[in-house]
Amino acid sequence: MPQARPVSPNSQDQTSPIPPTKLPAPGAADGTAASGKNLGTAAHWVLTLSCPDGPGIVHAVSGALAAVGGNITESQQFGDPESGRFFMRVQVEAQVERNVLDAVILPVAGRFDMTWSLDQVGRPVRTVVMASKAPHCLLDLLYRRQQERLPVDIVAVVSNHVDLAPVAEFYGVPFHHIPVTAQTKPAAEAALQDLIVSLNAELVVLARYMQILSDGLCDFLAGRAINIHHSFLPSFKGARPYAQAHARGVKLIGATAHYVTAALDEGPIIEQDVERVDHSISVEALAHLGEDVERRALARAVRWHAEHRVLLNGRRTVVFR
Repeated sequence: MPQARPVSPNSQDQTSPIPPTKLPAPGAADGTAASGKNLGTAAHWVLTLSCPDGPGIVHAVSGALAAVGGNITESQQFGDPESGRFFMRVQVEAQVERNVLDAVILPVAGRFDMTWSLDQVGRPVRTVVMASKAPHCLLDLLYRRQQERLPVDIVAVVSNHVDLAPVAEFYGVPFHHIPVTAQTKPAAEAALQDLIVSLNAELVVLARYMQILSDGLCDFLAGRAINIHHSFLPSFKGARPYAQAHARGVKLIGATAHYVTAALDEGPIIEQDVERVDHSISVEALAHLGEDVERRALARAVRWHAEHRVLLNGRRTVVFR
């Protein structure tokens, strides 16, 4: 499974998955989306924030939004007594320019030492999907995007094999074959970085991409890479996980969608799903059930991330569903 560095938000407290400067931030401070198009006056905005917990945060945020005629349509918050952090996600209708919202949020953010992000609700997040040979997660993401069930714009499919080229072609998405061997890995990863930059990609989804990423590439992708693991972590790592599960006589199989980290398959978990099985299930049947679970978990994780519903809380996540 892929290996990556810890999710590195744009703050030392590691509480919000703000991308590094190498990748475009959604809804940049000047109101420009990753596509380069100015967001201008939008009717619906989403604000996410985290900060040290304390009194007056909700009042200050709602007051600032009300000051520019904002109508809050959705609000969720969580105060974590263990970390002492406060997390909040707000959707607000406000017929104002992006810089007007920035101007009223900035003083509040400074007062409470906030890490925050603002974007337009529903803006498709420019996404690169990486896969090797197994098609099920890729197919599911492409289908959901085609049916407008995911707020992402899949701008490329990247693979170290050519097997999935017909899948990308069917959905009208450019396919990029970047083969990887021990000898060509540095050049291949350099080509991948160039591609991500040229496409202004904001999110990379490892949809059963069966390569271990180098530390350098992991640093480049920090905070904007989601992986699906074929197990209800932390069990059955490595090759033939369903054969391992069958040999152990498991009663539950599952999948885990998480942010990639340097520690293999140990990144902050976004979503997990399971299926109950029994002694009569064959290895092949387990694998088929497992594919269904993987699709579901990954799709939910990608959607929640793209909707700005996931905030980091140290090694864990806060997910506002």
